[in-house]
Amino acid sequence: MKGKGMMAAAMAACIFFFIPSFEGPHHDDAKLQVLPLSNASGPESFAFDSAGQGPYTGVSDGRIFKWSPEHHQWIQFAVSSGYMDEECAGSQDKEKENICGRPLGLEFNNKTGDLFVADAYKGLLKATQDERILKPVVTSAEGGAFGFTNSLDIDQNSGVIYFSDSSINFQRRQFMKAIITGDRTGRVMKYDPEDEKVEVLINGLAFANGVALSRDGSFLLIVETTECRILKYKLKEKSVQVLVKLPGFPDNIKRSPRGGYWVAMHSRRKKVVQWALSVSWIRRMIPYLPFDLHKLSELMERWRGGALAMRIGDDGEVLEVLDNRFKFISEVHERNGTLWIGSVLVPFASLYKL
Repeated sequence: MKGKGMMAAAMAACIFFFIPSFEGPHHDDAKLQVLPLSNASGPESFAFDSAGQGPYTGVSDGRIFKWSPEHHQWIQFAVSSGYMDEECAGSQDKEKENICGRPLGLEFNNKTGDLFVADAYKGLLKATQDERILKPVVTSAEGGAFGFTNSLDIDQNSGVIYFSDSSINFQRRQFMKAIITGDRTGRVMKYDPEDEKVEVLINGLAFANGVALSRDGSFLLIVETTECRILKYKLKEKSVQVLVKLPGFPDNIKRSPRGGYWVAMHSRRKKVVQWALSVSWIRRMIPYLPFDLHKLSELMERWRGGALAMRIGDDGEVLEVLDNRFKFISEVHERNGTLWIGSVLVPFASLYKL
């Protein structure tokens, strides 16, 4: 066992330090703009309200911010119910996320004006224009509490919410372990506000992540991060198929107004990583190595870059590739000829003019 442990350590070092990053054709950096957050970090996802205002985004300390173009700054819109200024404001401490909240995916119901948020620790939450405290909508399904609520999309005709729970066994602050160990307890669910019931549509997923409803409402596209692929779930038939395999670890998926879907990939999947994650004893040993895998991964990605975004069609065909020196991409949200680019780690949002 000791020999295997040393080999696993060597493999981890190889994965994080010595695998070169691919340098593809770069877009014009002059089209890129950065919008800093004040005393906040990690704008994971974006949403615009029914009036077209925003975007709104959730950050690492539990707050929801709204972009004000008039003042050219982010202003606070809402907070989680357990939020405390002294304890939470500006926090990037993962150990405080269960107290302060960690809003990830978010979307407005355009008919009611309510903002729904997938909070990694607190479940599916809601804020209204009159009540700016995020309140729980649902926190469990089939008798089991959510472990890592992640992404959502809303059927604007029915108000039904589709959302993901990345893992029952691992929380967000343990996401690397969920990936490395090959955890398959992720699931995608449906919440109907009419009867206030939750239905599990699909389970057994390897890190269920982004969720996007098709334009005609007939199917969902679901990100399975560990497997680096997109699944297509037909709602009427209740059938699932692999739509496309991806060259990196995908996060969120969003519809593009020009057709297709933007898939943000946090980092590329190297062949040695693919091999290491396919060997069961290596997967079992890596979480017990004597260093913080999360911090090491972040450090190396800051040095290497290697994020990628692709726009794919309904059948998985590649329509467009955004390959720049981006790091830590979590979402690409297209609106009015502009790509809003989110990240769970950096203290700013990025804009890219098409």
